[in-house]
Amino acid sequence: MQFTSEQHLDDGVLERAFTLGGIPGILWTPAAAPSSSSPAPLILLGHPPLGLRRMYPRLAARALRSAADCFATATIELPGSGDRPRLPVVDRARADLRRAMETGGPVTDEIIDALVLPLVDEAVPEWRAALDALLSLPGIGGPVGYSGGVISIGIRLAVAEPRIVAANLFAGSLVPRAMFEEARRVTVPLHVLLQWDDEGNDRQAALDLFDAFGSKEKTLHANMGGHTGVPEFAGDAAAQFFTRHLK
Repeated sequence: MQFTSEQHLDDGVLERAFTLGGIPGILWTPAAAPSSSSPAPLILLGHPPLGLRRMYPRLAARALRSAADCFATATIELPGSGDRPRLPVVDRARADLRRAMETGGPVTDEIIDALVLPLVDEAVPEWRAALDALLSLPGIGGPVGYSGGVISIGIRLAVAEPRIVAANLFAGSLVPRAMFEEARRVTVPLHVLLQWDDEGNDRQAALDLFDAFGSKEKTLHANMGGHTGVPEFAGDAAAQFFTRHLK
């Protein structure tokens, strides 16, 4: 991991850009500097594959909210996003999805699989490598949570990565049928955020996925409104969830 820049944000939060094996990322640490004797818990910030530049305002706001609770946060650029090499199979599936939505045609399982599964297969090992590097830094020691989307990436990470002890998942991305089987193997505490009127989300599929999760502790936090209408108090509920499980 190589740090490429740093700046201080509100409340003294330190933001450092980094690269790891050519993958860009950002690490935020709280002003109350953690020490090796009292390391900060870490939250991995998931996001849709729209590029870190476009997602930065929302990611930084989430990082600042987490820093207020003395959590470190980090994110990485997803495969095929930003300046990273494109994933042709995903780009073709995205075009097929757009065409289906514009014409009212069916969004087939084949489209969903091609859109999501290659991204999950590439992103999860990269997230795990980033976690190795982050936990080797002074003052960051876990426990570790995952927060955000793509929800299928969060599912795979919750199953494959034993260092993740709690997850706040954003419902909304199209979910391949194979991920429902993986969801049954998820056992960590879950807080799932669902926008009830999300125009890009199959609500029933989101409810079916929630039902499939194998976790004994799982909470569905559903709010009225569309994709961009998430109320501020929903973030407070997620923060309380992580305070219970990471401290």
